[in-house]
Amino acid sequence: MTSPATRQWRRRVPDETTESGATALKRSLGRLDLTAMGVGTIVGAGIFVITGVAAAEKAGPSIVLSFGLAGLVCVLVALCYSELAAMVPVSGSAYTYTYATLGEAPAFLVGWNLLLEFVIAGAAVAIGWSGTTVSALKSIFGIELPTAITSGPADGGVVNLPAVLIIAVIVAVLAGEVSLTARITKALVGVTIGVLVLVIAIGAPHIDVGNWTPFAPFGAGGIIGGAAIAFFAFLGFDVVAASAEEARNPRRDVPFAIIGTVLIATLLYALVSAVLTGMSPYASLNNGAPIATAFGALHIGWIGNVIVIASIVALTKGLLLIIYAPVRLSFAMCRDRLLPARLAVTGKRATPVRLTLLLGAICAVIAGLLPIDIVVELVNIGALSAFAVVCVGVLVLRRLEPNRERPFRTPLVPLVPILALIGCVLLATTLDALTWVRFAVWVAVGIAVYLGYGRRNSTLA
Repeated sequence: MTSPATRQWRRRVPDETTESGATALKRSLGRLDLTAMGVGTIVGAGIFVITGVAAAEKAGPSIVLSFGLAGLVCVLVALCYSELAAMVPVSGSAYTYTYATLGEAPAFLVGWNLLLEFVIAGAAVAIGWSGTTVSALKSIFGIELPTAITSGPADGGVVNLPAVLIIAVIVAVLAGEVSLTARITKALVGVTIGVLVLVIAIGAPHIDVGNWTPFAPFGAGGIIGGAAIAFFAFLGFDVVAASAEEARNPRRDVPFAIIGTVLIATLLYALVSAVLTGMSPYASLNNGAPIATAFGALHIGWIGNVIVIASIVALTKGLLLIIYAPVRLSFAMCRDRLLPARLAVTGKRATPVRLTLLLGAICAVIAGLLPIDIVVELVNIGALSAFAVVCVGVLVLRRLEPNRERPFRTPLVPLVPILALIGCVLLATTLDALTWVRFAVWVAVGIAVYLGYGRRNSTLA
């Protein structure tokens, strides 16, 4: 029997994580479904905002290189994710991989940090959806909603009702079969990519190469700083890994979807940023609507309305998948009894309804009542910490189980995992010191939860 002192370092062998019965998920997602879910999370409303801010404040026209650098780091991380996802094709993503490589206690903390990332991100996206929708109703249809029902108490209102309502709709969709989520996602992704292709096609002929001079006004440091911002626009490929247990052929399709998602997103971000900085001086893009700013000089009135509607669509699909991910993550943690196991029971549609309702309610409360500002940076540090652990996990498992079957193998090991780890650490150093303090507090709470509940009740106990 394992002693309490060493129990938390026990690894859960990947083969043991396969479940059936009341805690099993239905395998119904194909390669296109998985890729659409990844692209749908990454290529969200951020592409309509982040490109301008990153160009104006960090990199200038060299923001194209920033997106390329961020994409390169993500590809390296994605290659590590792909090896572990093919070996451990179940829910939980980085949490499950860490359980299989580094042990129970590190796995709990990885899951705990990712849970914070997704829940806070979900609330923030819901607030963004509310603001964009309220603005669109006023500018396009002349409908102005009162502040009392469109803002939280800190912003002079009572409750952000649109944010609460959109979360309720998302929860209703997620409570159904996962195939419904996949169908809706593919439709919304198609609309978003269509609008981005339209932006590139209309804007490219109006590029003034003079706007690309100087190309790197903030130097190499600006390119890296821009990459740090851009990196956080790529975090959605973790959703693909989280859905591995619902994939029909996870060993083949999950690695394909993870890598394909990152490549598609990198291409779209680079092209859009090149067009925007070519159409307008980079300093003029420092606002919440850089695409509308760049196209304003063309006097194409309808493009502004199209972009606003596309932003709402992008936010909707982003919110759908951002809430989907923590449900699958916490489902794996509950099934391993590191969190209450009763929450992991699946309904007749083979989806974790209890967890969907619980996390949806938490997101709704945060989005409806609280302003989301500095705390959103916790999303970034939580993700980077998880990515770094996955890279280490590949190296550890190669040493512990060198002969284990690997349907997908990360190339050039140990070079690729080490470079990915260095990239994550480099980007993490750009975060504000206060973010690290908040992160430390959250980790301390997680350690207390693990020692007080998870260690005594886990499956390995």
